[in-house]
Amino acid sequence: MTTVGIATGAGRGTGEACARRLADMVDVLLLTDANDAVAAAVAKDVSGAGTRAAVEPFGMDVTDPEDLARLARRVRELGTLRAVAHAESVAPEEADWRRIIEVDFVSTVLLAAELGPLATAGTAFVYTASVSPLIAHIDPARDVAAVLDDSAQEGFLDRLRDAIGPAVEDPAWAYPWATYGVQRFARAEAVRLGPVGARVCSLSPGAIDTPQTRREAARNESVRQLIQRTPLGRTGRCEEVAAVAAFLLSDEASYLTGVDIVVDGGLCAAVQDE
Repeated sequence: MTTVGIATGAGRGTGEACARRLADMVDVLLLTDANDAVAAAVAKDVSGAGTRAAVEPFGMDVTDPEDLARLARRVRELGTLRAVAHAESVAPEEADWRRIIEVDFVSTVLLAAELGPLATAGTAFVYTASVSPLIAHIDPARDVAAVLDDSAQEGFLDRLRDAIGPAVEDPAWAYPWATYGVQRFARAEAVRLGPVGARVCSLSPGAIDTPQTRREAARNESVRQLIQRTPLGRTGRCEEVAAVAAFLLSDEASYLTGVDIVVDGGLCAAVQDE
């Protein structure tokens, strides 16, 4: 049996770090990224490190249903789906509110719709979210929750905007709503896939040392304060997040599903009473 793994957003940051960990866990690893050249460069580098997996770059847009269907077809051609680390994301300063919710939340739902039918006993999914909804105390009313739970339907973004209000058009507010959606979806998906023996978790990093985080901290005092309040006194590394993702995807986590794992250096513990 040939086992297949997928790492999305593998061209940089946490996605790339997850790809490097997954390369020793499966027989074939598909590295997806919106930038074909970047995906190919990372695949070449990972392959050259003497890893177990045969590594294939797979250029795609995670919000494009046709690309996602093409990804699912490639998995079927290769073997049995074993592990998925979905880390493709855009930060609040990189896009408008619609694109943030599409990439950071809706892509998770669309990806699951294509790959869920391929899940078997031992398949594991990790969907990357964020601590931002925990810090922002996102707690949706019933009508908003109903909209979030119907995110694959046409007109979702407009319905979500109507339910939450115009505040969601601020990218800094859209981001915690999008990543809350991931956390909520992962719990529901774990219930759906449990009967076939597959597992689903979300993973919520705190402030991770990336170019985006450094730029945001340079111009945003509130971001600097959150980093300063992190009990471990520093930002995290992408490799630290990937190590947790690798554990969640491994057989050692075989009874772990339907939960959100926070990797934040203690930040949520420091601000939980605010």
